[in-house]
Amino acid sequence: MTEDESVETFYSEERWQNWLDRVAEEELDPENEDAARLLLNLQDDAAIAVAKVLAALEEDRIDEERAVEEIRSVSDIVLAEVALDDEDKEMLIDGVQTSLVPVFYAAEEYVVGGVVDGDVTEFVRAAADAEAEEDLDAALGYVVQAGTRVIDGERLDIELVEEMEYGLVSEWVNGLDSLQSAIEDPEVVEED
Repeated sequence: MTEDESVETFYSEERWQNWLDRVAEEELDPENEDAARLLLNLQDDAAIAVAKVLAALEEDRIDEERAVEEIRSVSDIVLAEVALDDEDKEMLIDGVQTSLVPVFYAAEEYVVGGVVDGDVTEFVRAAADAEAEEDLDAALGYVVQAGTRVIDGERLDIELVEEMEYGLVSEWVNGLDSLQSAIEDPEVVEED
């Protein structure tokens, strides 16, 4: 095995672009189940990449420094500005990107600082309270802390979102739900 073969690729710009091309080609009606599934698959695919980085770290195939680099690499690819010909589709992709923000932060926090003491549900409720007070930095911090707990195996009850006002915290918690699914079952989402 050459050194190049031993370097695992967790995510690529080409993979993200394939998803974006698919979104560009599809008729996307958010009320349509297939459209919603496409966006969820796109989101889950990025979360799976993060879960694979964390698994590689846990299995000692990569060290902490490489894990942080890989998480940042996936983040840079997925959170880069997207230019599509359709504003509605751009907004839908923006929603996916927003949902994934705490996934990247939580994974990095987990690698660097470990699991935060606390309870997922309490963190999510604290985030919703902070959002209600328009303290979005604190809200994101709480969601990231919840994310470290999710990575560590604590269950996130997605029904929490149904109790909340729709906003950033509900989108961020949706991202953590994708991360939770990816950690439990890191199967690759097929692009086609």
